[in-house]
Amino acid sequence: METAICGRVALSPNHVFTPKLGDKQSLYKGPCSIRGILMAVSAAGAGKGGGLLERPTIEKTTPGRESEFDVRKSRKMAPPYRVMLHNDNYNKREYVVQVLMKVIPGMTLDNAVNIMQEAHHNGLAVVIICAQADAEEHCTQLRGNGLLSSIEPASGGC
Repeated sequence: METAICGRVALSPNHVFTPKLGDKQSLYKGPCSIRGILMAVSAAGAGKGGGLLERPTIEKTTPGRESEFDVRKSRKMAPPYRVMLHNDNYNKREYVVQVLMKVIPGMTLDNAVNIMQEAHHNGLAVVIICAQADAEEHCTQLRGNGLLSSIEPASGGC
């Protein structure tokens, strides 16, 4: 059984080990408010004997920041949004294709032409389905290049 602790170590129901600053026999090196250092305790048995302090483990994440896994997980859990391209009578078709390829990552020439054609004929086309933050960024960039665009919640998955 391992337990992550900081400060007081319960070794048995009748004995508690409280490390002191500067104690040479403990692995305690500083105040427990320092994030990233954990002491692991392995109990010898239920209520018997002492415990064994193992080497401290230093976490790889920076305090106050989410790990890369947490960021990817939160993006997957976020509801998807559609970036919509609206037809306008001001921009040439070639320019719309160029902007789509510049703004949307991974946009191919064929996809950009198809999106432009759909917006031209139907008045509206879906450019990409992605997380809300990304959708807002793409929409802002399209508008910054003179195209009419909007975002809306997507009913399907990414």
